[in-house]
Amino acid sequence: MHFGIIRERKNPPDQRVVLSPGACQKVLSAFPKAHITVESSPIRAFSDQDYKDAGITVASSVAECDVLLGVKEVPIEALIPDKKYFFFSHTIKKQPYNRDLLRSILEKNIELYDHEVIANAKGVRLVAFGRYAGIVGAYNGFRAYGLKTGIYELPFAHTLKDQHALISELQRLELPPIKVLLTGKGRVGNGAREMLVGMGLREVNVKQYLEEQFKEPVFCQIDVLDYNKRKDGQELPIKDFFNHPEDYVSDFFRFAKVTNLYIAGHFYGDGAPYLYTREDVRNPEFRIETVADISCDIDGPVATTIRASTIADPIYGFDRNTGEEIDFKDPNAVAVMAVDNLPAELPRDASEGFGDTFVEHVIPAFFNGDRDGILERARMTQNGKLTPRYAYLQDYVDDKK
Repeated sequence: MHFGIIRERKNPPDQRVVLSPGACQKVLSAFPKAHITVESSPIRAFSDQDYKDAGITVASSVAECDVLLGVKEVPIEALIPDKKYFFFSHTIKKQPYNRDLLRSILEKNIELYDHEVIANAKGVRLVAFGRYAGIVGAYNGFRAYGLKTGIYELPFAHTLKDQHALISELQRLELPPIKVLLTGKGRVGNGAREMLVGMGLREVNVKQYLEEQFKEPVFCQIDVLDYNKRKDGQELPIKDFFNHPEDYVSDFFRFAKVTNLYIAGHFYGDGAPYLYTREDVRNPEFRIETVADISCDIDGPVATTIRASTIADPIYGFDRNTGEEIDFKDPNAVAVMAVDNLPAELPRDASEGFGDTFVEHVIPAFFNGDRDGILERARMTQNGKLTPRYAYLQDYVDDKK
């Protein structure tokens, strides 16, 4: 099996890669029948020379490869017909801006495997950049808070080498006794928590966070049953929330009344209550000054997130009264950091972490007959058609309502 590491061609440029030089070496060592060619790239976090030094072939074309591995969407004009491709296609939710991409994939008889749907038999995702989104998002949240309040300044995350460098910057801060709230206990939330613990922030429980005052900065990490409650007042296991989100209402405002910096690292499911609304933000008791919305659901459960921001310009202001965008330093603004491609700011670390899981969970499937169904579940297209699992996308392809 001949794997090709493709050059990332989407703009803005993304320096990440599916397999680092070290990950390539692991594949070749574990699977003697595997071959890898890396398409030359001037922007990748690992240089062509890094791959050559690791004994990996670098070439100007990967057209001879069987399976092509990328991170972001491949531009339509760069798609090679009759190949197997892995990348984040951003089509599974019927995103209008990628409809033509999926159509072209079908027309060119490409087998598409989307990283987002690589999962085990229970539906748990196996490869993701979520941890690194959490790591960078937490750092960016503190950077935004410093700029909003004028207390301190931090360098851009993408100018620093790795996670250790980010933590070192945070450890230098002399913070007032603020309260930092973190939602989510998955990859994203726990990645953010690594940063809060790494910088030496004290963790407190929900009762302490809501009721006590502190002489030092503290944080609290909460999950869905902490900020949602059943309409009938029952207290049931978390499974009930995921099965019947319509039976719940938000209980987030009690946290909003005591929080200075809010880091949103949760997953939001269809039908679940919004955490807070624009009306909540207008309430004089709403105390949150800065929001780092790693999840970045536009006009969704975090009402202050009205658009995605960029790595180059990551912060905007949300007017508490009008809901309009204003200067984030305005006294009436909530500062919002809502960069939607955060792992791209830490490309080497993110690539190495992603590659480790890809080598562990995906590569073996090519050599064991896909024993665990990894490839079958992630295969979106085959023989010019949508596979049965993704047949729900047919009206999207046909552009029907």
